[in-house]
Formats: sequence, C-alpha cells, structure tokens
Amino acid sequence: MCTLANRKNHRLCGALGLALLVASVASYADNPARCAIDDRDREVCLHSAAKRIATLSPGATELTYAAGAGDQVVAVVSYSDYPPDAKNVVSVGSHTRIDLEALVGLAPDLVIGWVTGNPAEQLETLKALGMPVFYIEPRSMEGVASAIERLARLAGTEAAGQAVADNFRTTMTELAERYSERDPVPTFYQVWDEPLMSVNDQHLIGQVITMCGGVNVFGGQSRLVPRIDDEAVLAANPEVIVAGGMGEENRHWLTHWEQYSSLMAVAEDNLFFVPPSLIQRPTPRLMEGTQLLCEKLDIARQKRRNT
Repeated sequence: MCTLANRKNHRLCGALGLALLVASVASYADNPARCAIDDRDREVCLHSAAKRIATLSPGATELTYAAGAGDQVVAVVSYSDYPPDAKNVVSVGSHTRIDLEALVGLAPDLVIGWVTGNPAEQLETLKALGMPVFYIEPRSMEGVASAIERLARLAGTEAAGQAVADNFRTTMTELAERYSERDPVPTFYQVWDEPLMSVNDQHLIGQVITMCGGVNVFGGQSRLVPRIDDEAVLAANPEVIVAGGMGEENRHWLTHWEQYSSLMAVAEDNLFFVPPSLIQRPTPRLMEGTQLLCEKLDIARQKRRNT
C-alpha cells in the first residue's frame, strides 16, 4: 500500500496514482457513460452498454427487441409474447406484481419499468438495491420512435434501433397522409368490457383513430381512459365500433352490441375487431394495427357510397 510513511516510495506512489488516473480516463474515453432521459424525465446513466435487461411490461419487451437488444433480455413478465423468442425468456411475474426475488436473482444491469403499469413501490425497491430503472410509457407516435432510440442507446445497439425508429416514423407519416383527410367516420373504440371503457383523443389509440380519418366519439373526455356505459354509446351513436381488450380473441365483445338494432354501427354491420397487441401496445406493430383500423373505416365509407 502507498503511504507517506515511506518517503523513498512517496514519489513512486504518486506516479502510480497518476498512472491509474490516466488509465481510468482512457478507459472512460473508450467506454463513455451511456445516458438517456426516461419518460419520467429522469436521466439514467450506465457505465457501459446493458448486457442483462429486465423488461417489466409486454410493451417494454417489444420495444427492447425492436431496439436490437433482444439477446440481452434476461427477464420478462406475463403476456410478453412478441417477438416469439420472448416466450423463451424467464418470466418474473406480471406487470402488476413482480417476483422481486426471482428478478434480483437474475442480476439485471438495467430494468425497463412501466410508468403507470408497474407497482411504484416495487420499482423503488429495485432502485434502492442499486439497479438502474428506466421508465417508459410512450404517449405519442414520436414517443414510440424515441423510446426505441433511447433503449438502443442504453443497450449499445444504436444502429439497429435507429433503423427501426426511422422506418416507424416514415410509415406512420405515410399512413396519416393517406387516410387522415378522408371522410370522417364517427368511431367508438372499446378498450375494455367490465367496466366499459374507451379512450380519449390524447390516448395513443385516439391518435390512431384520428390518423385514419375517424372521429372518436369519446375523444373529448378528460380522462385518458374514460369509463362509460351502454347509454353513453347509444347517445353517441357511432358509425363504427371497434373492439380491443387483453389477448387476441375478444370478438364476443361485439356480439353485445347486436342487441341495439338502432345503433348505426349495428344497422350498417360496422362491428370490427383489431387484435389488441397491434394497437394497444406502444410498439412498432402500431404500423400494422393502424393500417388495419384505417381499412375498417374505409369499409364503412364504402358502404355509404353503395347506399
């Protein structure tokens, strides 16, 4: 050990300390800290690219894979079913209740949390244990592209992530240019059945409806995901009803509305289903979900022309 007690070695100690400092600076220059701002406006910095990533929502899993970092994902939660490779990754519970012991045992060097979907106290526990937590919750099309870029930055996969983000921006712009100015179609999007819930215009799905030239009949609601009832839907009398939900098979939600023959959507047989994973997750698959929804609204427009 270098101490001042031995004057003969003092110079050597000083030289060694300087050498170590220079080496440390050189190492930092070769591997600069990777920093990104998360969706809680927090700057998260890593000393090097994340090699063991835990994704605590299905959307976070998809976004991380889209960023080119799928091989670095060591933990997911239930319903993380896309891409198919994600099904082979260890699950550490659900997005609403994480198995902290299992997660800590996997020693992730980056945790991707969901701003409003994960239990806040559990994420705080992970942070207290020294794990970097990066919160995401894209609320716009640009937010989706930006999330991919930021995750790629933290994972050291910038080139792959940038290509996906650029393609997403280009495709969504093209869809908006193609459909947004078409004849407006009053639309009700059912995001849940019990309780009955929809979305407002600020919600990502509401933005998709607008991109497709639809008019969200509950777009003016103050809540992002307003609770409504059958009477509110009857009063709004949408021309189109689109069902979503959890999982990929909720077509029975549409049969509920068939009892109301006075509804324009029922009378015109404009009851449509779009797989929820394509439109309810803030991921690049929104490109496919948006295309499908736009095509459904075009079906309604075509029926107008045929009558």
